[in-house]
Amino acid sequence: MNTVRIDHEIIHFLRRAFIPFARFAVFAVYFWFGILKIIGLSPASSLVHDLFNASFIYVVPFHIFYILFACFEVLIGVMFLIPRLTRYVIPLLFIHMATTFLPLVLLPREAWNGFLVPTMEGQYILKNLVIIAVGIGIAAHVHPLPRRTSQK
Repeated sequence: MNTVRIDHEIIHFLRRAFIPFARFAVFAVYFWFGILKIIGLSPASSLVHDLFNASFIYVVPFHIFYILFACFEVLIGVMFLIPRLTRYVIPLLFIHMATTFLPLVLLPREAWNGFLVPTMEGQYILKNLVIIAVGIGIAAHVHPLPRRTSQK
């Protein structure tokens, strides 16, 4: 058995599998968590409610905001399944991530047991760094737009 050949084949397989698997993984997390909110079974609902109250987002009542937020998550998930929507979904991902990190600052009692010791909710939030990394990896594989040539 040629170890080098096996190594190359495994790496080649992983490179081919990364993008489809990463897209599906982000879809699964976003779609699943969004649907749980829509049907009223999300364990994060009280955290979202507390964040809503702490952040002064009183443009709409909480129940409407919550459903819109859940639909936003579902939309992000579905968009990750459609490669041509990558340029549009990555900014949405970062907007969503910005909101999900807010409890670390606005709700410190819910997010931290002590200095750099997250609660279970804090761990749930911090794991979003992995989703950000996967989003960056997916975005890094998008073909750049063609450069415009200046006409003189």
